[in-house]
Amino acid sequence: MIRLQLKQRQANFTLDLDLTLPARGVSAIVGPSGSGKTTLLRCIAGLERAAEALIEVDGDCWHDSRRGVWLPPHKRALGYVFQEASLFAHLNVQGNLDYGRRRSRTPADPAQVARIVELLGIGHLLKRGTAGLSGGERQRVGIARALLGNPRLLLMDEPLTALDPQRKAEILPYLERLHTELAIPLLYVSHSPDEVARLADHLVLLDNGQLQASGPLQALLPRLDLPMARSDDARVVLEGMVSDYQPDYQLLSLTLAGAEQLQIVHTALPQGTRVRVAIQARDVSLALERPQHSSMLNLLPARISAIEPADGAAQMLVQLDVQGQPLLARVTRFSADQLGLTVGQQLWAQIKAVAVLS
Repeated sequence: MIRLQLKQRQANFTLDLDLTLPARGVSAIVGPSGSGKTTLLRCIAGLERAAEALIEVDGDCWHDSRRGVWLPPHKRALGYVFQEASLFAHLNVQGNLDYGRRRSRTPADPAQVARIVELLGIGHLLKRGTAGLSGGERQRVGIARALLGNPRLLLMDEPLTALDPQRKAEILPYLERLHTELAIPLLYVSHSPDEVARLADHLVLLDNGQLQASGPLQALLPRLDLPMARSDDARVVLEGMVSDYQPDYQLLSLTLAGAEQLQIVHTALPQGTRVRVAIQARDVSLALERPQHSSMLNLLPARISAIEPADGAAQMLVQLDVQGQPLLARVTRFSADQLGLTVGQQLWAQIKAVAVLS
C-alpha cells in the first residue's frame, strides 16, 4: 500500500491530497496541465520537500513532517523515468545499465539483469552508444536502468510525450509487458487516454492540486460526473478472454464477464488469453430492437443506468450496464428523443469490430 498525505503550495495552486494507492499494478495520474501531477511525483521522490507530508511505501516511512522524518532522494528505493531518458552520453547502453545496477543495495543478480533486458527488448543495443538510439530505444534503456536499481516504486512522468506516434506504438507493448510481469507498483503520469486505457489499473484524477476521484479504472471511466466521460475521447475498458480466432478475417472473439461475445480485428492470440479492450463512446450506437443484417458485428444487450446532456447542447451521454460491465454511448439529443431513452430501459448496443481498441 502507498499512503500519501501532501500539502505543498505552488505558484498557481496548492497540492492538497489524502490518497491511498495499491501496492501493485499501474496507477495513472491524470488531469489538466498545472493540476499538480509532476509536483506529486517530485514530492514522492524527495525532489521537492512538501511543507506537510506523510509518504509511506509498503509500511516504510519516507517523509513524515509531524515526526520530523525525511528520507533524502538517494535513500528512497524508487526509479524515476522522465519525459527524456537523460542517459549518460559518455557511457554505452551497458554502462548506463551498470550505473543503474550500482544504485541497488542488493548483490548483482545476472538472471535479474537478463530478465529486464529481455522484457524491454534491448539485448541487441548493449554495446551501442546512446547518441545513435531512437527516442523509443532511449526510453526503454532508461526504464531498464531504473528497474535495475531494484525499486520498490517506479515513477513515470509522461514517458511517451516526446515520442512520435510510431515510437509510441513501438514502446507501448514493452510497457504492457512490465505491467503484466512485474510486481512493483508504478505511478504513471499521462495526458493520453490511449495510454491510460491500455496500462492503468487504478486512476487518480487531479484538478488544480485537488483530488477529484481515485479508484479502479473500470469504475471511474464511465462516471458521468467526471471529466473523462465528457471528453471527445471518452471510453470504457472491458476485459475478456480469447475464445476463438478466424484467420481468414483476422477476427478475435472474446468472452466477456457476462458470457457476451465481442469480436475485434486483431492478430491471433492463444485461447484463454486475457485481453483488455477500450471502446469509445462515439463508436457505440443504440437500438430498441435487435437489428437484423447489420455490418456491425458486436451486439450487446444493455440497460440504461444513467443519461445526461453532454457538454454540447446537441448530444447526450448514455451510461449502460452490460451484465455488470459499464459501457458509454454518445448520441445526438435528437436520437435520444426519437428512441425515448430513459433510465432502466433495456436495449441493444452496437459496436464496430474495427472500432474496438486493444
